Amino acid sequence: MGDGKAVEDELRTPARDLRHAIPAVYAGFARLHDAALRPGALDAKTKELIALAIAVSEGGDGCIAAHARGAALRGATLEDAAEAIGVAILMDGGPGTVYGPRAYAAFHEFHAEDQTRPAGQAGRAAATERKVPA
Repeated sequence: MGDGKAVEDELRTPARDLRHAIPAVYAGFARLHDAALRPGALDAKTKELIALAIAVSEGGDGCIAAHARGAALRGATLEDAAEAIGVAILMDGGPGTVYGPRAYAAFHEFHAEDQTRPAGQAGRAAATERKVPA
């Protein structure tokens, strides 16, 4: 099983099919997603790291992939991701030690991809850029 891009690829077609079947639900979720991750008292990077930690605790590979990518795009470091995942392991116990490494591997994958962007673009995602399976 892949940890990042492979999970996104696996979910792309079924997510697209479901989004077409229930567009109002997906539109509502997109608005909620954008509002929750919009910078405020917490910056977008911190919010993505929180979401990544919750994804580890919930054991959701799709959410792990999405928020590992989101955190990497918003400039999180490997150390940031490791510490957020460590908090998830604290709160979740044993299951966190299964999904934590998956999340860290997914973050590594997206962090490496982000580091190959041209100078000035690494860690700077457009406010509306989201990598939700299409």
